Amino acid sequence: MGNTFDATQYGSVFAELVGERRLNPLDPGSPNGDVRDLLDALGVQTAFEGQSVVDEDMAQGCISAVWLYHNFLDESHTLSQNIPTETGSYWHGIMHRREPDFSNSKYWFRKVGDHPVFDDLVTEAAALEKDADDSAAFLSGQTSWDPFAFVDLCESALSGGSPAESLCREVQLREWELLFDFSYRKALGK
Repeated sequence: MGNTFDATQYGSVFAELVGERRLNPLDPGSPNGDVRDLLDALGVQTAFEGQSVVDEDMAQGCISAVWLYHNFLDESHTLSQNIPTETGSYWHGIMHRREPDFSNSKYWFRKVGDHPVFDDLVTEAAALEKDADDSAAFLSGQTSWDPFAFVDLCESALSGGSPAESLCREVQLREWELLFDFSYRKALGK
């Protein structure tokens, strides 16, 4: 997939909702009311328009992700907490990290284990880190993704203890893109 996210590969419904690059804050942010009606109408059948969904949990993960993408954390949470998979726990952990409820985020990341997107994420986070300050230097030295260290970095950046906020936001977006792509492909059995 590289580091380019092409929303058009996910069908017209998702493309409309995630086609605009949103560098979301590390905190809850403000819900994007411009898309509220579209999100309210979003369901597995409408989102995957005419495609055969083989994994309902992964499809629900995509829907939870889109709510999260537009800063509707409560709606995202309602969906992700009902997805009994490692990927559901991952979406849940991201939501709590942004809430911010860092200890609860770590609880959900413990349930994730070693997720398949971690390999790509460690590589892409390292590439993003190349010009960051010392607080984020671990990103370029990791051989495997450490979601707990990233939660700590986000917490520090959010509290003003680290100047790495913009880096964390970039990594957070790339994490979202990788996990959305993974969820979408698994929902369709790819």
